[in-house]
Amino acid sequence: MRSAINSAVYPAIAFLGAFRLDWPQAWAHAAVFLFLSVLGTTIVQFTNPSVLEARERNTSDQRQPFDRTFDRIYMPMVLIYPLVGGFDGGRFHWLPLPSSWASVGAALFLVGSVLTTWTLIVNRHAERIHRVQRDRDHTVITTGPYRFVRHPMYFGSIIGFPLTALMLGSGMALVPMAVLVLAFIWRTAKEDEALKADLPGYAEFAEKTRYRLFPYIW
Repeated sequence: MRSAINSAVYPAIAFLGAFRLDWPQAWAHAAVFLFLSVLGTTIVQFTNPSVLEARERNTSDQRQPFDRTFDRIYMPMVLIYPLVGGFDGGRFHWLPLPSSWASVGAALFLVGSVLTTWTLIVNRHAERIHRVQRDRDHTVITTGPYRFVRHPMYFGSIIGFPLTALMLGSGMALVPMAVLVLAFIWRTAKEDEALKADLPGYAEFAEKTRYRLFPYIW
């Protein structure tokens, strides 16, 4: 229930921006977002419930400076992104996108959801903030999606971002989406650097799994 409520907030912001409910594209967007978000959480609840419990704990006092900077960018953008999508796609039509792109957005979100869910299944240390979890016997995870990139959850999030813009037909929503992508790239670089310095075995893992975020690119 809590997962469904949390997931509903994001598409609800798009309706707020549009200031209307008679918008089929937004309802389709909400259905895709809610279904895949709740499905992913349910799967993790059955396969690796400890990671969900860890992600709910308040560990803000251990947050690194780069995490705090990231949150100052991420939190506003993640709220502005669907709001801009509502303004543009459902109300003012500043930069409309073809409706045929909606299926591309849904497909990308599906791929991103699979990747983030897979990450949460295999990594019990996937907390919301960066910290070396000595209280939880933190070890390097090398299985599942970690065979391909060192930060698969961030990669999955980036893949899923276009959902809102493409399904709502909003070209303007791609602007805050780009800011989010750049923020994740920056955070990945900082976190990767910190893990190499602080987590035993991570430097060796980085030599085997060469790419931080984008396979065959970086």
